[in-house]
Amino acid sequence: MANENSQAPIPREVPCGGLRIGDVAPDFAARSTTGEIRLSEFRGRWLILFSHPADFTPVCTTEFVALAQSANEFEKRDCALMALSVDSLFSHFAWLRLIRDRYDVEVRFPIVEDPTLVIGRAYGMVAPQDNDSATVRTTFFIDPQGVIRALTCYPANVGRSTPEMLRMLDALQAVDDGPVLAPANWRPGEALLSQPDASLETVFSAKGQTDWFMKETRGGSKK
Repeated sequence: MANENSQAPIPREVPCGGLRIGDVAPDFAARSTTGEIRLSEFRGRWLILFSHPADFTPVCTTEFVALAQSANEFEKRDCALMALSVDSLFSHFAWLRLIRDRYDVEVRFPIVEDPTLVIGRAYGMVAPQDNDSATVRTTFFIDPQGVIRALTCYPANVGRSTPEMLRMLDALQAVDDGPVLAPANWRPGEALLSQPDASLETVFSAKGQTDWFMKETRGGSKK
């Protein structure tokens, strides 16, 4: 698996190929920085599960600082954060202590250890034939019913965008409020789009050429 300093990608099986949008997130139990944890215990609220290649790496450190600083924003949206990497629990502890001492921010969301790659492989974070212990930056947006609603994959040498993670979460929660769609670059408070009415009468009776399938609405969540 490429590390953060890699210059060229190595062709390999697509790492996100294991699970798809609409799948139920596989349950697991593991040790974490907040104690023994089970994924199914988070049912009833949103959960973002994300992997990182390794502790004590530069890009990962910037991500965890940014996510810890935005932890209250995820909490406002009733969304828990859970990280995962192959490093041991004690490596996680040492890294979080370094982050606190260097950046004056405490990472309080759980970081799960996965030294045998069991969880990473079950979620498609690493290809089956990979022996490298590092995972790519895969993010799973899991709804309160335990269903994967969105996922993203970043290479090991490019960090995530915390604002986009929040925007994705806002959009997923907004479209859950009714038969609406979130357009490109949508943010809370902006208009959503109505689901098109798939009938010929609607198409022919619309005043404008695009009115039958491009109609704004103010439905959905507002934060």
